[in-house]
Amino acid sequence: MNKPGRMSEPVLSIRGLRKCYASGTEALKPIDLDIRRGEIFALLGPNGAGKTTLINIVCGTVNPTSGTVLVDGKHWLRHYREARTRIGLVPQELTMDVFEPLISTVSFSRELFGRAPDRAKIERILRDLSLWDKRNNILKDLSGGMKRRVMIAKALAHEPDILFLDEPTAGVDVELRRDMWELVRRLRQDGTTIILTTHYIEEAEEMADRVGVINKGELILVEEKNALMQKLGRKVLHLQLAEPLAAVPSILADWQPQLSDDGNTLIYEFDAKAERTGVPSLLTAMRDAGIAFKDLDTKQSSLEDIFVGLIHDQRDRQQAAAE
Repeated sequence: MNKPGRMSEPVLSIRGLRKCYASGTEALKPIDLDIRRGEIFALLGPNGAGKTTLINIVCGTVNPTSGTVLVDGKHWLRHYREARTRIGLVPQELTMDVFEPLISTVSFSRELFGRAPDRAKIERILRDLSLWDKRNNILKDLSGGMKRRVMIAKALAHEPDILFLDEPTAGVDVELRRDMWELVRRLRQDGTTIILTTHYIEEAEEMADRVGVINKGELILVEEKNALMQKLGRKVLHLQLAEPLAAVPSILADWQPQLSDDGNTLIYEFDAKAERTGVPSLLTAMRDAGIAFKDLDTKQSSLEDIFVGLIHDQRDRQQAAAE
Protein backbone atom coordinates (compact mmCIF):
# COMPACT_ATOMS: atom_id res chain seq x y z
CA MET A 1 0.00 0.00 0.00
CA ASN A 2 1.39 3.41 -0.92
CA LYS A 3 1.97 5.79 1.96
CA PRO A 4 0.06 9.10 2.01
CA GLY A 5 1.99 11.95 0.44
CA ARG A 6 4.34 9.64 -1.45
CA MET A 7 2.44 9.44 -4.74
CA SER A 8 4.40 12.29 -6.36
CA GLU A 9 7.81 10.86 -5.41
CA PRO A 10 9.58 8.48 -7.79
CA VAL A 11 9.38 4.88 -6.71
CA LEU A 12 12.78 4.33 -8.34
CA SER A 13 15.47 6.99 -8.56
CA ILE A 14 18.56 6.08 -10.62
CA ARG A 15 21.60 8.36 -10.52
CA GLY A 16 24.89 8.04 -12.40
CA LEU A 17 24.44 4.33 -12.99
CA ARG A 18 27.33 3.00 -15.08
CA LYS A 19 28.76 -0.39 -16.01
CA CYS A 20 32.22 -0.82 -17.48
CA TYR A 21 33.80 -4.27 -17.89
CA ALA A 22 37.47 -5.15 -17.39
CA SER A 23 37.89 -5.29 -21.17
CA GLY A 24 37.10 -1.58 -21.27
CA THR A 25 33.66 -2.08 -22.81
CA GLU A 26 31.24 0.50 -21.43
CA ALA A 27 27.97 -1.43 -21.41
CA LEU A 28 26.13 1.37 -19.60
CA LYS A 29 27.05 5.04 -19.68
CA PRO A 30 26.08 7.17 -16.66
CA ILE A 31 22.29 7.11 -16.52
CA ASP A 32 19.89 9.29 -14.53
CA LEU A 33 16.27 8.16 -14.53
CA ASP A 34 13.24 8.48 -12.26
CA ILE A 35 10.41 5.96 -12.48
CA ARG A 36 7.06 7.26 -11.29
CA ARG A 37 4.88 5.28 -8.95
CA GLY A 38 2.18 3.34 -10.79
CA GLU A 39 3.33 4.09 -14.34
CA ILE A 40 4.15 1.81 -17.26
CA PHE A 41 7.60 2.78 -18.48
CA ALA A 42 8.89 1.25 -21.72
CA LEU A 43 12.62 1.12 -22.34
CA LEU A 44 13.23 0.79 -26.07
CA GLY A 45 16.46 -0.14 -27.73
CA PRO A 46 18.05 -2.55 -30.18
CA ASN A 47 19.73 -5.75 -29.01
CA GLY A 48 22.88 -4.96 -27.06
CA ALA A 49 21.76 -1.43 -26.22
CA GLY A 50 22.12 -1.89 -22.44
CA LYS A 51 18.49 -2.58 -21.49
CA THR A 52 19.14 -5.88 -19.69
CA THR A 53 22.29 -4.54 -18.02
CA LEU A 54 20.31 -1.65 -16.55
CA ILE A 55 17.57 -3.95 -15.27
CA ASN A 56 19.99 -6.45 -13.76
CA ILE A 57 21.84 -3.72 -11.87
CA VAL A 58 18.62 -2.30 -10.44
CA CYS A 59 17.46 -5.82 -9.49
CA GLY A 60 20.76 -6.54 -7.74
CA THR A 61 22.03 -9.35 -9.98
CA VAL A 62 24.84 -7.31 -11.59
CA ASN A 63 27.21 -4.94 -9.77
CA PRO A 64 27.52 -1.42 -11.20
CA THR A 65 30.83 0.30 -11.77
CA SER A 66 29.37 3.43 -10.19
CA GLY A 67 26.05 5.07 -9.38
CA THR A 68 23.15 4.52 -7.03
CA VAL A 69 19.54 3.38 -7.05
CA LEU A 70 16.95 4.43 -4.48
CA VAL A 71 13.88 2.24 -4.02
CA ASP A 72 11.27 4.47 -2.41
CA GLY A 73 14.09 6.62 -1.06
CA LYS A 74 16.16 3.73 0.31
CA HIS A 75 19.56 2.70 -1.06
CA TRP A 76 19.05 -0.53 -2.98
CA LEU A 77 22.24 -2.20 -1.72
CA ARG A 78 22.22 -1.07 1.90
CA HIS A 79 18.55 -2.15 2.13
CA TYR A 80 18.99 -5.10 -0.20
CA ARG A 81 16.44 -7.46 1.34
CA GLU A 82 13.67 -4.85 1.34
CA ALA A 83 14.52 -3.77 -2.21
CA ARG A 84 14.35 -7.34 -3.51
CA THR A 85 11.02 -7.86 -1.76
CA ARG A 86 9.63 -4.74 -3.42
CA ILE A 87 10.89 -5.73 -6.89
CA GLY A 88 9.82 -8.54 -9.17
CA LEU A 89 11.81 -9.54 -12.26
CA VAL A 90 10.76 -11.51 -15.31
CA PRO A 91 14.10 -12.15 -17.00
CA GLN A 92 14.62 -12.55 -20.71
CA GLU A 93 15.98 -16.07 -20.33
CA LEU A 94 13.74 -18.92 -19.17
CA THR A 95 15.31 -20.17 -15.91
CA MET A 96 13.46 -22.72 -13.79
CA ASP A 97 13.62 -26.24 -12.44
CA VAL A 98 12.09 -28.05 -15.40
CA PHE A 99 11.20 -31.18 -13.40
CA GLU A 100 9.10 -29.36 -10.79
CA PRO A 101 5.29 -29.15 -10.99
CA LEU A 102 4.20 -25.65 -11.99
CA ILE A 103 2.39 -24.83 -8.75
CA SER A 104 5.37 -25.92 -6.66
CA THR A 105 7.87 -23.65 -8.38
CA VAL A 106 5.54 -20.64 -8.14
CA SER A 107 4.77 -21.31 -4.46
CA PHE A 108 8.49 -21.67 -3.71
CA SER A 109 9.18 -18.28 -5.31
CA ARG A 110 6.71 -16.68 -2.91
CA GLU A 111 8.27 -18.26 0.19
CA LEU A 112 11.80 -17.47 -1.05
CA PHE A 113 11.06 -13.79 -0.38
CA GLY A 114 9.77 -14.46 3.13
CA ARG A 115 6.07 -14.39 2.27
CA ALA A 116 3.82 -16.78 4.16
CA PRO A 117 2.30 -19.57 2.05
CA ASP A 118 -0.98 -18.43 0.50
CA ARG A 119 -2.64 -20.93 -1.82
CA ALA A 120 -5.49 -18.53 -2.62
CA LYS A 121 -3.02 -15.88 -3.80
CA ILE A 122 -1.12 -18.42 -5.93
CA GLU A 123 -4.40 -19.67 -7.43
CA ARG A 124 -5.44 -16.14 -8.37
CA ILE A 125 -2.11 -15.48 -10.09
CA LEU A 126 -2.25 -18.75 -12.00
CA ARG A 127 -5.84 -18.13 -13.06
CA ASP A 128 -4.98 -14.62 -14.24
CA LEU A 129 -2.26 -16.14 -16.41
CA SER A 130 -4.47 -19.01 -17.66
CA LEU A 131 -2.17 -21.48 -15.90
CA TRP A 132 -4.47 -22.97 -13.27
CA ASP A 133 -5.44 -25.94 -15.42
CA LYS A 134 -1.72 -26.68 -15.86
CA ARG A 135 -0.83 -26.32 -12.17
CA ASN A 136 0.24 -29.93 -11.70
CA ASN A 137 2.13 -30.21 -15.00
CA ILE A 138 5.87 -30.70 -14.99
CA LEU A 139 7.52 -27.55 -16.35
CA LYS A 140 9.53 -29.32 -19.04
CA ASP A 141 6.28 -30.48 -20.64
CA LEU A 142 4.93 -26.95 -21.14
CA SER A 143 5.14 -24.96 -24.37
CA GLY A 144 7.47 -21.98 -24.68
CA GLY A 145 4.57 -19.56 -24.27
CA MET A 146 3.37 -21.33 -21.12
CA LYS A 147 6.88 -21.27 -19.67
CA ARG A 148 6.96 -17.52 -20.27
CA ARG A 149 3.72 -17.20 -18.30
CA VAL A 150 5.23 -19.28 -15.48
CA MET A 151 8.14 -16.84 -15.29
CA ILE A 152 5.66 -14.01 -14.82
CA ALA A 153 3.78 -16.00 -12.16
CA LYS A 154 7.05 -16.59 -10.28
CA ALA A 155 7.83 -12.87 -10.37
CA LEU A 156 4.36 -11.97 -9.09
CA ALA A 157 4.20 -14.64 -6.37
CA HIS A 158 5.70 -12.44 -3.62
CA GLU A 159 3.40 -9.51 -4.54
CA PRO A 160 6.04 -6.95 -5.61
CA ASP A 161 4.90 -3.39 -6.25
CA ILE A 162 7.62 -2.80 -8.87
CA LEU A 163 7.77 -5.26 -11.74
CA PHE A 164 10.50 -5.49 -14.37
CA LEU A 165 9.64 -7.29 -17.59
CA ASP A 166 12.71 -7.90 -19.73
CA GLU A 167 11.51 -8.60 -23.29
CA PRO A 168 8.38 -10.32 -21.89
CA THR A 169 6.88 -11.24 -25.25
CA ALA A 170 10.02 -12.17 -27.17
CA GLY A 171 9.36 -15.30 -29.18
CA VAL A 172 5.68 -15.65 -28.26
CA ASP A 173 2.74 -15.60 -30.63
CA VAL A 174 0.51 -12.58 -31.20
CA GLU A 175 -2.38 -13.95 -29.12
CA LEU A 176 -0.17 -14.54 -26.07
CA ARG A 177 1.37 -11.11 -26.53
CA ARG A 178 -2.08 -9.52 -26.37
CA ASP A 179 -2.90 -11.57 -23.24
CA MET A 180 0.25 -10.32 -21.56
CA TRP A 181 -0.54 -6.72 -22.48
CA GLU A 182 -3.93 -7.11 -20.81
CA LEU A 183 -2.30 -8.60 -17.71
CA VAL A 184 0.14 -5.67 -17.49
CA ARG A 185 -2.76 -3.21 -17.65
CA ARG A 186 -4.55 -5.03 -14.82
CA LEU A 187 -1.40 -4.99 -12.69
CA ARG A 188 -1.04 -1.26 -13.21
CA GLN A 189 -4.68 -0.77 -12.20
CA ASP A 190 -3.83 -2.59 -8.96
CA GLY A 191 -1.03 -0.10 -8.30
CA THR A 192 1.98 -2.01 -9.62
CA THR A 193 4.72 0.02 -11.31
CA ILE A 194 5.77 -1.66 -14.56
CA ILE A 195 9.11 -1.23 -16.32
CA LEU A 196 9.39 -3.22 -19.52
CA THR A 197 12.15 -3.51 -22.05
CA THR A 198 11.21 -4.31 -25.59
CA HIS A 199 12.25 -4.02 -29.19
CA TYR A 200 8.63 -4.45 -30.29
CA ILE A 201 7.70 -0.85 -31.01
CA GLU A 202 3.97 -1.59 -30.98
CA GLU A 203 4.31 -2.88 -27.41
CA ALA A 204 5.45 0.53 -26.17
CA GLU A 205 2.99 2.34 -28.40
CA GLU A 206 0.13 0.22 -27.08
CA MET A 207 0.82 0.36 -23.34
CA ALA A 208 3.45 2.80 -22.14
CA ASP A 209 2.84 6.06 -20.29
CA ARG A 210 6.42 7.12 -20.90
CA VAL A 211 9.13 5.91 -23.25
CA GLY A 212 12.88 5.84 -22.82
CA VAL A 213 15.20 5.15 -25.73
CA ILE A 214 18.59 3.59 -25.02
CA ASN A 215 21.34 2.85 -27.53
CA LYS A 216 24.96 1.81 -27.04
CA GLY A 217 24.56 2.16 -23.29
CA GLU A 218 23.34 5.75 -23.47
CA LEU A 219 19.85 6.91 -22.50
CA ILE A 220 19.20 9.29 -25.38
CA LEU A 221 15.61 10.29 -24.63
CA VAL A 222 12.89 10.01 -21.97
CA GLU A 223 9.51 11.43 -22.88
CA GLU A 224 5.80 11.10 -22.29
CA LYS A 225 4.63 8.82 -25.06
CA ASN A 226 1.87 11.10 -26.29
CA ALA A 227 4.08 14.18 -26.11
CA LEU A 228 6.80 12.33 -27.98
CA MET A 229 4.40 11.41 -30.75
CA GLN A 230 3.12 14.98 -30.99
CA LYS A 231 6.50 16.67 -30.77
CA LEU A 232 8.52 14.42 -33.04
CA GLY A 233 5.81 12.76 -35.08
CA ARG A 234 5.64 13.75 -38.70
CA LYS A 235 3.06 13.12 -41.37
CA VAL A 236 3.54 11.59 -44.76
CA LEU A 237 1.40 12.59 -47.74
CA HIS A 238 0.87 9.91 -50.39
CA LEU A 239 -0.35 11.10 -53.78
CA GLN A 240 -1.48 8.42 -56.24
CA LEU A 241 -0.64 9.88 -59.61
CA ALA A 242 -2.91 9.70 -62.63
CA GLU A 243 0.16 8.92 -64.78
CA PRO A 244 3.47 7.50 -63.54
CA LEU A 245 6.59 9.67 -63.44
CA ALA A 246 10.06 8.50 -64.40
CA ALA A 247 11.64 11.07 -62.06
CA VAL A 248 10.64 13.93 -59.77
CA PRO A 249 10.33 17.09 -61.93
CA SER A 250 12.71 19.91 -61.06
CA ILE A 251 9.75 22.21 -60.39
CA LEU A 252 9.01 20.12 -57.26
CA ALA A 253 12.60 20.06 -56.00
CA ASP A 254 11.93 22.53 -53.15
CA TRP A 255 9.65 19.97 -51.43
CA GLN A 256 12.07 17.03 -51.93
CA PRO A 257 9.31 14.48 -52.58
CA GLN A 258 10.10 10.84 -53.34
CA LEU A 259 8.66 8.47 -55.91
CA SER A 260 7.56 4.93 -55.13
CA ASP A 261 5.40 2.18 -56.61
CA ASP A 262 7.20 2.38 -59.97
CA GLY A 263 6.59 6.11 -60.21
CA ASN A 264 2.87 5.88 -59.50
CA THR A 265 3.02 7.41 -56.01
CA LEU A 266 4.55 10.69 -54.91
CA ILE A 267 5.52 10.83 -51.22
CA TYR A 268 6.00 14.06 -49.28
CA GLU A 269 6.96 14.16 -45.60
CA PHE A 270 6.07 17.23 -43.54
CA ASP A 271 5.82 18.56 -40.01
CA ALA A 272 2.15 18.63 -39.08
CA LYS A 273 2.86 21.16 -36.30
CA ALA A 274 4.62 23.66 -38.57
CA GLU A 275 2.91 26.92 -39.43
CA ARG A 276 3.53 26.16 -43.10
CA THR A 277 3.36 22.48 -43.97
CA GLY A 278 4.13 22.99 -47.64
CA VAL A 279 1.20 20.83 -48.71
CA PRO A 280 -0.94 23.56 -50.39
CA SER A 281 2.04 25.01 -52.28
CA LEU A 282 3.12 21.52 -53.40
CA LEU A 283 -0.34 20.79 -54.77
CA THR A 284 -0.34 24.16 -56.57
CA ALA A 285 3.05 23.45 -58.11
CA MET A 286 1.85 20.04 -59.26
CA ARG A 287 -1.21 21.61 -60.88
CA ASP A 288 0.93 24.21 -62.62
CA ALA A 289 3.21 21.44 -63.90
CA GLY A 290 0.26 19.43 -65.17
CA ILE A 291 0.84 16.55 -62.77
CA ALA A 292 -2.57 15.11 -61.88
CA PHE A 293 -3.34 12.76 -59.01
CA LYS A 294 -6.34 10.51 -58.48
CA ASP A 295 -6.17 9.97 -54.72
CA LEU A 296 -4.28 11.10 -51.63
CA ASP A 297 -3.93 10.18 -47.98
CA THR A 298 -1.82 11.19 -45.00
CA LYS A 299 -0.27 8.93 -42.37
CA GLN A 300 1.02 9.95 -38.97
CA SER A 301 4.53 8.66 -38.32
CA SER A 302 4.63 5.81 -35.83
CA LEU A 303 6.76 5.43 -32.72
CA GLU A 304 8.93 3.13 -34.83
CA ASP A 305 9.65 5.97 -37.25
CA ILE A 306 10.60 8.22 -34.33
CA PHE A 307 12.76 5.50 -32.74
CA VAL A 308 14.69 4.85 -35.95
CA GLY A 309 15.19 8.59 -36.43
CA LEU A 310 16.59 9.00 -32.91
CA ILE A 311 19.05 6.13 -33.38
CA HIS A 312 20.21 7.59 -36.70
CA ASP A 313 20.59 11.07 -35.16
CA GLN A 314 22.71 9.65 -32.35
CA ARG A 315 24.91 7.76 -34.82
CA ASP A 316 25.37 10.89 -36.93
CA ARG A 317 26.35 12.94 -33.86
CA GLN A 318 28.88 10.34 -32.79
CA GLN A 319 30.39 10.18 -36.28
CA ALA A 320 30.63 13.97 -36.45
CA ALA A 321 32.34 14.09 -33.03
CA ALA A 322 34.86 11.45 -34.13
CA GLU A 323 35.87 13.37 -37.26
